[in-house]
Amino acid sequence: MHKYKLVAKKGEGTFSEVLKAQSLKTSRHYAIKCMKNTFESIEQVNNLREIQALRRLSGHRHIIKLHEVLYDEPSGRLALVMELMDMNLYEAIKNRRHHVPEVKVGAWMYQLMLAVDHMHKNGIFHRDIKPENLLMVDDTLKLADLGSCRGIYSRQ
Repeated sequence: MHKYKLVAKKGEGTFSEVLKAQSLKTSRHYAIKCMKNTFESIEQVNNLREIQALRRLSGHRHIIKLHEVLYDEPSGRLALVMELMDMNLYEAIKNRRHHVPEVKVGAWMYQLMLAVDHMHKNGIFHRDIKPENLLMVDDTLKLADLGSCRGIYSRQ
C-alpha cells in the first residue's frame, strides 16, 4: 500500500472495503479492494477464485480490470488494485429525477450480456449479478465483484 495515497472510502461490504487511492508513481486514481480476511501465503492468495477469474477475464472491456495484487505476508493482508469507476448502476438509477430512457437501458443490458457471455465462454459463472456490482463511468458499464464466482465444473 506504500505505493498509493489513500484518498477516500468508496464503500464497504461483508468481506472487504473499497478505497479510492492515487498512485504515487503515476498520479492515476484506482479503486483498492481491501480484504477483511487474512491469508497465510501467496499461494493461498493466488488460489482465490476472484483473483483467478479477474486475471483470466480482465482484458474484456466490460469486466473490471485488475491492475495489481498487493499481499503483505507478515500481516496476511490482501488488497486488489482495480480501475476506478464513477458509480454503480444502483446509484446511477437512484440519483435520477426522471426515468432512464429505453435506449440507455438497452445499451447497459447489451454491455452486461457481453460481459456475461465472455465469462461463460471462459468457464466462469458470476453468481452475484446485481445493480451494485455493475460499475459505470460515462455510459460504459463493467461487471465487478467476482468474489462469488465459480467455475462451470465446480462442485460448490
